[in-house]
Amino acid sequence: MKLPTAISNHQTLGRKLPLIFSNRRSRTLMLIALCAIILSILLLGTQLIGKAGLEISLQERNQPPTLAHPFGTDWLGRDMFTRTVHGLSLSLWVGLLTASFSAVIALLLGTLSATLGGKVDAFIIWIIDVFFSLPHLVLVILIAFALGGGVKGLIIAITITHWMNLARLLRAEVLQIKSSDYVQLSSKLGHSSLWIARNHILPHLVPQFLVGLILLFPHAILHEAGLTFLGLGLPPEIPAIGIILSESMRYLSTGYWWLAVMPGVALLLAVKSFDILGQSLLALFDPKTSQG
Repeated sequence: MKLPTAISNHQTLGRKLPLIFSNRRSRTLMLIALCAIILSILLLGTQLIGKAGLEISLQERNQPPTLAHPFGTDWLGRDMFTRTVHGLSLSLWVGLLTASFSAVIALLLGTLSATLGGKVDAFIIWIIDVFFSLPHLVLVILIAFALGGGVKGLIIAITITHWMNLARLLRAEVLQIKSSDYVQLSSKLGHSSLWIARNHILPHLVPQFLVGLILLFPHAILHEAGLTFLGLGLPPEIPAIGIILSESMRYLSTGYWWLAVMPGVALLLAVKSFDILGQSLLALFDPKTSQG
């Protein structure tokens, strides 16, 4: 009697598993979890992998990728996989910091613009239009150069050039919320605009803010790597991903392709993981695509 019961339970489980994986919400949650795990490992890479591979070993210099050194070694015998993980971890932390600052600026300006209206709204819209009228990459480079480069110039340049899209999106969302019945009733009851923004509007902006914050990461990471590559970002003694790519350029003509290809592919995978995570959260929060 037990054998037929076990077979029946197994068949029932087999029928349920395809249904679980065919559900769009379940697939989205699994994709979010996978990307979050990958990015968490990269963020904590320096603690997980240690610094043993960063030591100079001239006997092992310029080795192609092997099982012992998956990304090969550089001209000083340092393990490129260890250097890449350390560089990605640093780039992700810089991206986290700058994207967070930019998202907070976008939240404040977008909310104030739509809530206060009038001259405040016109002034903020004018600032956004000015930033959009300038070439983005050129503006980032000019600001970093004017501030003397380094960590301070890098963070400020990326922070003040990545908030405009999110601010415009949050402003539009606030304008839509302001036209709702419960906000209109709260205004007629005598509540101030700032009170309405704090108690009625800001809680509804959390999903859009989180998605916008995550989608800012890829841009912040790539611009950090780009500025560092050009010598306007992190100092050369720090194993940042931009410095690794910049140093590897002089060795490409000698056939040491892995010095640039492997870190570059790792950077693209990290950026793509953030993009997938942001798009998945957007699909999860959107009522039109969250079910099915």
